[in-house]
Amino acid sequence: MLNILHAADFHLDSPFSGLTAAQAAQRRQELRQLPARLAQLVQTEQADLVLLPGDLFDGERVYPETVAALAQALGEMAVPVFIAPGNHDFYGPQSPYARVNWPGNVHIFTTPDLESVELPDLNCVVHGCAFTGPERTDQALAGFVVPTDGKLHLMCLHGDVGVPDSTYGPVTRQQIGNSGLAYLALGHIHQYSGVNREEKTFWAYPGCPEGRGFDELGDKGVLVGTVDEKGADLRFVSLCHRRYHIVSVDVTGREPREALAEALPETAAEDVCRFVLAGETGEGGVDLPALETAFAPRCYVLQLRDQTRPAE
Repeated sequence: MLNILHAADFHLDSPFSGLTAAQAAQRRQELRQLPARLAQLVQTEQADLVLLPGDLFDGERVYPETVAALAQALGEMAVPVFIAPGNHDFYGPQSPYARVNWPGNVHIFTTPDLESVELPDLNCVVHGCAFTGPERTDQALAGFVVPTDGKLHLMCLHGDVGVPDSTYGPVTRQQIGNSGLAYLALGHIHQYSGVNREEKTFWAYPGCPEGRGFDELGDKGVLVGTVDEKGADLRFVSLCHRRYHIVSVDVTGREPREALAEALPETAAEDVCRFVLAGETGEGGVDLPALETAFAPRCYVLQLRDQTRPAE
C-alpha cells in the first residue's frame, strides 16, 4: 500500500488581472508559498510518493524566486516527486524545468512519449509524459496496458478526459479502463472531479489548489490517501488561502444592507466575493455606492452586481 499526494494546476506567477496591482502582487506571493504548505502536508500525511500532473507554472516566464521556492519545497518532501508538464508549463528549452537543477528526488517527464520509472523500494512503477508545446491532440493513453508483474502501476498525466477532439491531451474513459493502472493522477481541469473508476482503474482531478478567478469557486485543494492493488482511497484536503464566491442575494421586501450582511461568508475578510443583488426593490432601487462603502472593509475583495427590478 502506498500513501500518495496528488496535486496539480498551481499556475504559479498567475497575473491575477482581476485584482488591483497591490492585491495581485500579494496573491502571487501567497501562491508562491503553496509548495511549502504542500511539503508540510507530505510530512503530516507521511506520503511515500507525490504526483504533480502539470501546469505548476502559468507560463514560461516566471520569477526566479518562484522556481527556487518550488525546487526547495520539492526537495524538502524527501520522497519521490513526479512532474508531468502540461499545456501552460510545457517542457522545452526555455522551460523552467530545463533551466534549473532540480533536487534528486524530483523526476520530470520530458517527452510526449510515455516513460516508465520503477521504484523498487515501493514495488511500484510510475508512468508519465510531457506536453512539449501549448497543445497536444494525440492520445497518450491509446493502446497503453500495464504488464502483469505484481507491481503497483500509477500514471501522472496532464490531459482532458471525455473530450476526444480536445487540443489538451485527449483521454477516453475506455482507455483508462483498458490501461490496468491502479491509479491515474490527472491535471488540467481546475475543479475537483471526485475519485472515479473505470474497470479496475481509479482516476481523479484534484482541481487547482488556489482559485484565481470567479470561474474557480469555493474550496480548492489536493488529494491524499492510499493506493493498493484493490484501488485508491483518497480524500480531498482544502489547501487554499483564499476563496472566490458568487452569492445571489434576494432583497425582495428587505433592506439591501440587512440582506447583504446575512449573506456574507464567514471567511469574507480573507476571500474574493461577488454579490448579485436580485428580486424587487422600491422606487429608489439599490444604492450600490453606499453598500460598497459599508461592506468593502469586510471583504478582501468586494464586487456588487445589481440585477434587481422595481416592484410593481
